[in-house]
Amino acid sequence: MKWLYKAAAAVVLIGLGVGGKMFFFPTAQPMQYLTSPVTRGDVQETVLATGTLTAFKQVSVGAQASGQVKSLKVELGDAVKEGELIAEIDSQSQKNALSIAEADLEKIKAERAAKVATLQQAQSEFTRQQGMLKSKATSRQDYEDAQATLAETRADIASLDAQIVAAAIDVDTAKVDLGYTKITAPMDGVIVAVITKEGQTVNASQSTPTIVKLAQLDTMTVEAEVSEADVVHVKPGQKVFFTILGEPDNKYEATLRSIEPAPSSIADDGDSTTTTSSSDEAIYYNALFDVPNPDHKLRISMTAEVTIVLDEAKGVPLIPESALGTKEAKGGYTVRVLDAEGRAETRSVKVGLSDSVNIQVLDGLKEGDRVILGEADADAVVRQESNRHRSPMGL
Repeated sequence: MKWLYKAAAAVVLIGLGVGGKMFFFPTAQPMQYLTSPVTRGDVQETVLATGTLTAFKQVSVGAQASGQVKSLKVELGDAVKEGELIAEIDSQSQKNALSIAEADLEKIKAERAAKVATLQQAQSEFTRQQGMLKSKATSRQDYEDAQATLAETRADIASLDAQIVAAAIDVDTAKVDLGYTKITAPMDGVIVAVITKEGQTVNASQSTPTIVKLAQLDTMTVEAEVSEADVVHVKPGQKVFFTILGEPDNKYEATLRSIEPAPSSIADDGDSTTTTSSSDEAIYYNALFDVPNPDHKLRISMTAEVTIVLDEAKGVPLIPESALGTKEAKGGYTVRVLDAEGRAETRSVKVGLSDSVNIQVLDGLKEGDRVILGEADADAVVRQESNRHRSPMGL
């Protein structure tokens, strides 16, 4: 029986040896890879910008006449039609000016009528003197005096005709000034601001004081600030969409209308023909587009998160952009791919559009290929697991 005990002991020792080796010297594990398949999908190359909503058309309705605002016919938020009365300014001084101008015109007309009568008399006297001179019944001096009087009277009438034209212009100007006391809407729109209150006195002698601000809100314009690094890629006609803070899940779509040729900061430089800025100051250009606003949900000065679509492709092969390796001299990129036997190989691929997450594959990969995103040493994983089991605290 001794040999039986010896055999059993040998088996136990061999088992302990094999187990110890496996525990303390585990077998090398194959490399583990994190991969992603080449899939088909849509990709958009975009530019992000922050924009501000403004009215498609907004005007400041001002007063061209000085005086007290006698009555204000509108309130904030009122919808008005073109030509509708907005406010009236006390017009007494303008009425008086019109009356004086009309009186001056009538006075000059009366003076002209008197001169016309004088002209007839002068004409008759000249004709009589002319006949008498032929028969030598009058002197040359009397004839010349009658001739001069006739010419002078005609000149006076011509002068009065010119004065009548000037006086008529004064009357028209006075009528226009009187009309300025009635302020009307220059277009259809909504009153978005009331600047001058009823009873307030305005002075239009040096500048035009604003009474109200009127805007057309059926269409809104978005002014999106595009950085100087991105503006070179932005062009009119590109697709654009935006969201507002109150409705982050609702996308408004539009088409880019124009890009302003200079940054908005140029307005702060006065008459200077050049713009100056510090080296660390960001420069932005306004990209403009319009969006219908029939229910007036969009309001002036709202913030818009804008996405401008530079280009897009649908149903194309895509891989994660993080799978790209080094850039090659010919413009392609290296990509590591897992072959059918689980081995890593390097390929050269040509890529297209990118949305910063996925990138379009133009050549070098086919749908279903698995690109390597990262790798982990399996031996290190096993050693970590072994150390965790050997630790008294399981750490």
